[in-house]
Amino acid sequence: MKDNTELKQLAKNVLGNYDIVPNELNIIQDSGLKTLWKFTYNHQVQCLKRLKHTKDKAMFTVNAQIYIYEQGGKVPKIYLNNTKEPITEYNDQLFVLYEWIDSKDLYFDNSSDLCSALEGLSKFHVTSKGYVPPQEAKISSKLGRWNEQYESMKNRMLKWKNEAQLKPQNKSYASYLKYIDPIIKIADKAINDLDKSAYYSLTNVDQKEAPLCHQDFGTGNVILSGEDVYIIDLDGVTYDLVGRDLRKIIGKRMEKQGKWDRETIKNILKCYEKGNRLTQHEKEILKIDLLFPHWFFAKVKNLFKKNKHVNPGEIAKIAQLEKSKVDILRGLF
Repeated sequence: MKDNTELKQLAKNVLGNYDIVPNELNIIQDSGLKTLWKFTYNHQVQCLKRLKHTKDKAMFTVNAQIYIYEQGGKVPKIYLNNTKEPITEYNDQLFVLYEWIDSKDLYFDNSSDLCSALEGLSKFHVTSKGYVPPQEAKISSKLGRWNEQYESMKNRMLKWKNEAQLKPQNKSYASYLKYIDPIIKIADKAINDLDKSAYYSLTNVDQKEAPLCHQDFGTGNVILSGEDVYIIDLDGVTYDLVGRDLRKIIGKRMEKQGKWDRETIKNILKCYEKGNRLTQHEKEILKIDLLFPHWFFAKVKNLFKKNKHVNPGEIAKIAQLEKSKVDILRGLF
């Protein structure tokens, strides 16, 4: 109980910077540095968050949220402190005060919820365009860097191949060696396709012309309040093509289904395009990003980089899933 008492006192001290004396103060999340407190003040429910970012990174994401809110985007409002700042520094820690949105989670396994979430995401992308961060902010941008990322991931997989060849008696390594060559072939095709695509002309723009991607868009970070879909937890936003968010959503759905399915991809895009139409070039680049073996890489990274046991059967399963998508994607769009 001592920890809770200390955390509650910490929140009260921080809220002094807003001239707020909270009622019904509760800790609703406490995971390392990142902490959330919920409380009532003047008949309004609000949420205080302790950030895990450095100040320059927080300046980028917090001001992005303020910008989206001011454009009419559905994100929680951020309250300024007594010195008219959105970020409060206290004991070398950073805090932000948000409005609390009474809501329910949207579950991506439910097709209606997924469609609502995707419509919300498209509107989020549209309202995020035009954001210019403050000068002291550390800018997060992935624009024009996909090729570099693909090459880096491919090279790591080749390095891990060399490591696995030194211990072929390890069953997980043996499974990796069995599948890595066709996976590298898929990676090479994606790299080659990206080089020949409109990717560089689409990303060679002023950052303020590009949308912000959420990067962690899923159940828990998209909520329904009345008729409105709100996007929360913008700690990872970055300038990029909207395909970055869509690729992650589509990939997760395919992994969950255990197979790549063209109709599911088309339905996801149909829902998304209710709020933001994609050009043919944008669809082609999304297809290339779907082709790259991101999911195989994520699975085996645990084995090689994090030294976690990964069952040989899991490696085989994700490799088969990656290989099966090549024909499905070929005729897409």
